[in-house]
Amino acid sequence: MDFTDNKVLIENLILGEEKAYIFLLNTYHRQLNAYALTLVHDSAMAQDIVQNVFLKTWKSRKKLNSQFSIQSFLYKSVYNEFINAYQKNKSMMLLHQKYVESSIEVVENADASMLQKMIGIVNREVGKLPPKCQKIFILSKKEGLTNQEISKFLNISVKTVEAQITKAFKILKERLDDKYETILMLIFGASPKKLA
Repeated sequence: MDFTDNKVLIENLILGEEKAYIFLLNTYHRQLNAYALTLVHDSAMAQDIVQNVFLKTWKSRKKLNSQFSIQSFLYKSVYNEFINAYQKNKSMMLLHQKYVESSIEVVENADASMLQKMIGIVNREVGKLPPKCQKIFILSKKEGLTNQEISKFLNISVKTVEAQITKAFKILKERLDDKYETILMLIFGASPKKLA
């Protein structure tokens, strides 16, 4: 069964095929978590949002449409879940409307395989960062640790952490075309332009 085929995957989800659901989780959990983290800047809350999205997707699987991209559906669902959480707790979060809209636009307009390819290129470039820079960048942007947490974990100053993250974005901006800037923002939650 080729679950990489969008239509096959959705049709099997509708039928309640657990292997299709496991494939969905394995394929999209990490990137959705990274995306949710860019919205809420809180690791536990991001995980809750993504978990809710997967649970709701499974519960309402019979309403899925095999003609639509499951990836776009999942990203929109994360965004909607974020909005719900935001409305319940406005004082805890800031809604960066322009940023959120641009992220959603990329997801809606990009072909799923193209989006995966772009994310792959960005991740490859992250892998080429200088070791210390890469470690701090991953702890911050993929693991969701705060600068203070990274500072304590690596026994370095907060200023050093900030400098290394800024350096990472500058290197990535230099290596990647303009079209990858929004992908960079989508995955890691900061605009390279602000750090240039």
